[in-house]
Amino acid sequence: MREAASTGDETTLTVVIPVFNEEDCLPALLQRVLAIQSRMPNCRLELLFVNDGSVDRTGVLLEEAAAAHCHVKVVQFSRNFGHQAAVTAGIDHADGDFVCIIDADLQDPPEVIPDMLALALEGHDLVYGKRRSRSGETLFKKATAAIFYRMLRRICRVDIPADAGDFRLMSRSVVLAVRQMRETHRFIRGMVAWVGFKSAPYVYDRQERHAGTTKYPLFKMVRFATDAILSFSNLPLRISTYLGLGMTTLTLFGMVLVACLRLFTPWTVPGISAVLFVVLLIGGVQFLILGIMGEYISRIFEQDKDRPLYLIATTSNLKSR
Repeated sequence: MREAASTGDETTLTVVIPVFNEEDCLPALLQRVLAIQSRMPNCRLELLFVNDGSVDRTGVLLEEAAAAHCHVKVVQFSRNFGHQAAVTAGIDHADGDFVCIIDADLQDPPEVIPDMLALALEGHDLVYGKRRSRSGETLFKKATAAIFYRMLRRICRVDIPADAGDFRLMSRSVVLAVRQMRETHRFIRGMVAWVGFKSAPYVYDRQERHAGTTKYPLFKMVRFATDAILSFSNLPLRISTYLGLGMTTLTLFGMVLVACLRLFTPWTVPGISAVLFVVLLIGGVQFLILGIMGEYISRIFEQDKDRPLYLIATTSNLKSR
């Protein structure tokens, strides 16, 4: 059941936009997002920008936009806390009956937001953007993304939609549920899937980046995928168990085989090389298992510190909390 954040018959839509060094995209982004208001006559549009410690003119441009438009709100972080923390801050400070998350690079077209809102008003608490195509991306990124989404669906304990990023529209009920989840290592699309509620996909064609360069190079994508898997699956720990059992079984079998050869045949195991190979193999598996366990333990350690997920330096046009 939905909870309204505003009173009266008018619906309020807050569009949350995390930004990091996007000064080249901001003018076109503002123009295109503000233009959708004409297609939603019974909806009041709010824009909530979260500046994730940009070092270019992004912060200045956002302050200018907030001064020119009272419904443009800005949260400025004290430093770079990461994309998922910026999305979290937007969710935490969004006051709308519905909240839409969209990135600033314009790969996800703002023009489809009214259609997503219409789908939500039909009775869906969550409308997630499902990518039919991905223009301007390399074959490697498309292939790895497809593998990642499908692998995630198979190993995770929640039903995370394939080919869907953070571009989604949520009801107030979903927003309030996600706000309660304060884990340090965050995977927003998994968290939204975990809370449940009635959902529907909105299929669209992803466009090329409007300007600038991607803020998710390969090493960040690997870290992002690691956070997703470790946050929503215990399969790595099970693999560690299976590897340990497998190596123990092989070792016992090898010991019995060597003993039988020694006792019943003239053949013996030659030299130190075979022993060295087995020791190195077992040692490698042990280090792999320790590494997997260490990743989970480090997340427990980070969570136990109970540090804030982000720190806010300044805000504009935002209600005091």
